[in-house]
Amino acid sequence: MPSAEPPTRSQAALWASSSRSSCWTWLSWIPSMHPSSCLWAGPGMPSQTPRWVSWSAGGRSTRIGRMMPWILCSAPFAVTTYFLIWFVPPVEQGKVVWYLVFYCLFQSMQTCFHVPYSALTMFISTDQTERDSATAYRMTIEVLGTVLGTAIQGQIVGGTSDCPADLDAAEGRNVSRFTVSTVSLDESKQAYMISTGVICIIYLLCTLVLFLGVKERKESERYRGQLLTFRRGLYMVMSHEPYIKLVIGFLFTSLAFMLLEGNFALFLTYTLGHRKDYQNILLVIMLSGTLTIPLWQWFLTRFGKKKAVYFGITWAVPFMILIVSIKSKLIISYLVSLAAGVSVAAAFLLPWSMLPDVVDDFKVKNPGVHGHEALFYSFFVFFVKFASGVSLGISTLSLKFAGYETGACLQPEAVSLTLKTLVSLVPVVLIFIGLLILKTYPIDEKRRQDNQKLLQEMLDSDTDSESSALGSHV
Repeated sequence: MPSAEPPTRSQAALWASSSRSSCWTWLSWIPSMHPSSCLWAGPGMPSQTPRWVSWSAGGRSTRIGRMMPWILCSAPFAVTTYFLIWFVPPVEQGKVVWYLVFYCLFQSMQTCFHVPYSALTMFISTDQTERDSATAYRMTIEVLGTVLGTAIQGQIVGGTSDCPADLDAAEGRNVSRFTVSTVSLDESKQAYMISTGVICIIYLLCTLVLFLGVKERKESERYRGQLLTFRRGLYMVMSHEPYIKLVIGFLFTSLAFMLLEGNFALFLTYTLGHRKDYQNILLVIMLSGTLTIPLWQWFLTRFGKKKAVYFGITWAVPFMILIVSIKSKLIISYLVSLAAGVSVAAAFLLPWSMLPDVVDDFKVKNPGVHGHEALFYSFFVFFVKFASGVSLGISTLSLKFAGYETGACLQPEAVSLTLKTLVSLVPVVLIFIGLLILKTYPIDEKRRQDNQKLLQEMLDSDTDSESSALGSHV
């Protein structure tokens, strides 16, 4: 089974990813519209990277495999660019360019790591059950890594604010009455650099474990000279109906959960008033997700993946509505977060568990085509990054228009209403749109099992052919 991915898929801590725009404006004191531009451009400017990586990674195998060279070469550059994202340059002009350049470079380097890492599942086994199990282990460790990142960055950074614990005692709603002091700002900069350095070390250690612990299976001799060209592969992959429906469906559901995750820290802080507890609440969500991934793995094995999608994704809807409907109480926030983490686990696991089935279905329909696996994963990664950029951009722009004040301990009522919309109404609508699209997803359990039988017959036939050819040479 594959080893653990570095702490998250594209960021090293949930809290950091959900608040990156706010942190840039806070630590660097640049206008909040500028981080919005960076967040929108991040997935957009390196959009060619997934396709280029997929074509290159799908090429000839090396002594350590097809995917592993990309993973090893991209990790040091991803760590360097991630560290520079959180470094505040000692200049007044050009900070926006600094963050734009290094955020785009980080997204590109992380894509160079994530595409081959994700596609590695297809190269360690041909058995669907083993691949599903490996995916479940991978996503469990990934969510656990997110918990670790949340704990490191959230706990180190969380104690640096000088806002009063009880803002209800403040007179009026003057959003500028309390602001971050210079001492607190310097402490926050130092805290971010410490936590970022720790996460970078963990990233490199996880990459080393991956290299030492995972070996790609050897390819059949028959496959080595019949690789798919990029242009033909692009047309065939984007013409495969199950893939298109899977990607579009999960694009909507992923956008829903990213909006929820991206604004939940601010929602807890400014709307519910849990300023001193939001890091712990986020930890509860991710711990709940980590512990329930094995449950969803059992559920999809027992009842099928489509049923797991319907039940797992919709599980969060009542709690999204509940959290904005009831009066703020800390214990209720913890209970709702505990329950919502169950859906977060499903959102992490199910898309990556269903993607290998689509690749198998494509292989059954196109038995003479090879070298296509990385293409499927690269576009899937691209749409995940696209959803991330859209969610972060929408969130920052919405808060800007609502009157969000950088560094203020109190925010206008319009900000509270906007946060309620971003963590409840909009995600619920997006979830139902995504589920309606996934309802038309054609690969059910019967078709999946039929594909497995056909692929096994093809594999047995190839093995017999190679054995016969070897015997004739002897």
